[in-house]
Amino acid sequence: MTRTRSPAPASAGLDDTARAALWMIGSVCAFSAMAVAGREVSFAFDTFEIMMYRSLIGLVIVLAVASLAGTRGQITRRKPGLHLVRNVAHFTGQNLWFYAITVIPLAQVFALEFTSPLWALLLAPLVLGERLTTRRVVLACVGFAGILVVTRPSPETLDWGIGAAATAAVGFAITAIFTRKLTRTETLTCILFWMTALQSVMGLLCAGIDGDIALPRLATLPWLVVIALGGLVAHTCLTKALSLAPATVVMPVDFARLPLIAMIGMLFYGESLDIFVFLGAGIIFAANYANIWSETRRRAPPTP
Repeated sequence: MTRTRSPAPASAGLDDTARAALWMIGSVCAFSAMAVAGREVSFAFDTFEIMMYRSLIGLVIVLAVASLAGTRGQITRRKPGLHLVRNVAHFTGQNLWFYAITVIPLAQVFALEFTSPLWALLLAPLVLGERLTTRRVVLACVGFAGILVVTRPSPETLDWGIGAAATAAVGFAITAIFTRKLTRTETLTCILFWMTALQSVMGLLCAGIDGDIALPRLATLPWLVVIALGGLVAHTCLTKALSLAPATVVMPVDFARLPLIAMIGMLFYGESLDIFVFLGAGIIFAANYANIWSETRRRAPPTP
């Protein structure tokens, strides 16, 4: 007589979901800490210097952790072109992001950053060969409507900060697309090594082009460490969360970054809470979530 396999306990799924939520809380806190640290050191360093120090410290951390974990052997020289394109896009986007957090409200920067998945939606067919469907175009248009609500473009409201934050989201989208290509053959250790190594060189070249690189001081060094750790921890937590639960569960927790950074901006920097930023971000989030939900249903195996 054939035995049927007993279903997995319901608590197992709940445990994974709870663990994923905890990892995402870590990601939310790390991204927020990086934004605060970036603003705190903006008086002493330009964005190229911030990126240089962030990458150099990150490179030391990646090599140290890889050595302890025994994963240094996973660092390969395959796909140099993909690594280069990915890191040029990330370096550009991150520089624009660091500039934006110093000139416009933090909540506005984060709201515009949430458009990154929508840009990836439109750019993926060009790089990954994915099909650009009508649904994707409609959802991208909905997301663009959210951008208009956040920025409320007019001669008085448009400035370099908004342009920088919006362009940074495009850079992050290109980064995500090329990361997806790299993960088909490369490990996280390999990707993080080349990210920090290449961007250390880029930061050094760009920061030193004027022959003047500001050196860290006792007051700024801790903030630079927070920036370096924040980026690595945030992406590690995000990756771990997605390994435990689907994006439809993870993404709503990530959206908590917006109210958290808005409160930080209000309490520590005197920034007002703008209802239109929250409304526009909600529209952007809805478009992103609708796409993830639709993709999850489309790829799910049929129920027997």
